[in-house]
Amino acid sequence: MLRVAIITLLCALPLIGNADEKRLEQANFPDQLTVDGEQLVLRNASVLNYLFVDVYSAALLAPADEPLADIAESPRPLHLELFYYREIDRSDVIKAAWVALERQYDQARLDSLRPGIDKLHATFTDIQPQDRYSLTLDRNQALSLKYNGKEIFQSDDAQLARAYVGIWLKDNGLSDKLRKRLLAER
Repeated sequence: MLRVAIITLLCALPLIGNADEKRLEQANFPDQLTVDGEQLVLRNASVLNYLFVDVYSAALLAPADEPLADIAESPRPLHLELFYYREIDRSDVIKAAWVALERQYDQARLDSLRPGIDKLHATFTDIQPQDRYSLTLDRNQALSLKYNGKEIFQSDDAQLARAYVGIWLKDNGLSDKLRKRLLAER
């Protein structure tokens, strides 16, 4: 019985990879974009799965010559885009963000970030399938948050910008597996 289960799982693995490719095609992430005159290119994209359910795809665009390992701390522009496949309540998104931030920062740092993060979170709505959020940091480390292509939040606070993209790109964020895929050098 165990042998049959293992063989079935091994046969299904190629289908899982193919399903992720189809999801990434559905997300239709840009191959490149320009931020403050600097060309950003699609470096990596991946699907976040939770309990065998596709939740969203994420794409990281950064300068082609920028090492990805520490991109969350780099002074150069970056663009992180999320394309959703499921409905998610606004409160669940905010709760997940705070869980990640609380793993990443001490209380003093969280207290200093809280006013900006609360303003950012105030712009959130319930997520529907095919919704798209993007976080773009420019060369001055200003943050632009877009929802379905429309800017809904902007901040010149570089610490806020780096902390928020760090939810996906720093250790102890939402998903280490997703972070590793986004930061993988090819």
